Amino acid sequence: MRHWLILSAVVFATALGCGRNSGTDSAATTSRSSNSADVESTSRDDAGGEPMGNTKSESKFTPKTDAEWKELLTPEQYYVTRQKGTERPFTNEYADSKKDGVYQCVCCGAPLFDSETKFDSGTGWPSFWKPVGDHVGEREDRGYFMVRTEVVCNRCDAHLGHVFDDGPEPSGLRYCINSASLKLVERKTNKDSGDKDVPENVTKPNAANAE
Repeated sequence: MRHWLILSAVVFATALGCGRNSGTDSAATTSRSSNSADVESTSRDDAGGEPMGNTKSESKFTPKTDAEWKELLTPEQYYVTRQKGTERPFTNEYADSKKDGVYQCVCCGAPLFDSETKFDSGTGWPSFWKPVGDHVGEREDRGYFMVRTEVVCNRCDAHLGHVFDDGPEPSGLRYCINSASLKLVERKTNKDSGDKDVPENVTKPNAANAE
């Protein structure tokens, strides 16, 4: 019985994901997600960090069946992105990554986060203070007896993680993301000019635009 209780506690803690300050974040996400979870995903604008309304990615995406997703993804990728699972902290692929590039959706390839907005949150999961464009949406999550804000890929509806209001400036946001939902496309450096090439269809983040 004792072992069962310990195991249950570990599973529950992992399922909470990045909820480092769950009490404070619950109240904040409640006001930020005043629209119910039944509405479509929303994305934040570059200026104020508030939802912009229904801004689904305009890129065409062909919906896939559950069987097709299982064929395309690894078991962990499928569990995280299609079943809203949470990977273990500190042992995932990108938590400590310092590589330069753009993190794309592992399911559909939509650009989600730029490495220049990545920071060490101490949570054991990749954390970013701003997404790329309008490819990241938000939904209210009332699982595990709390209110949080889930973030999803606006193109293919993949579960990514959660966003909290305890991040660094200039946005004050912490997008806590599962590595299993991401694929890093490294940015190459132009040998002639020394400039870094931005992958196609990706807007390079500008800290000044997020203030």
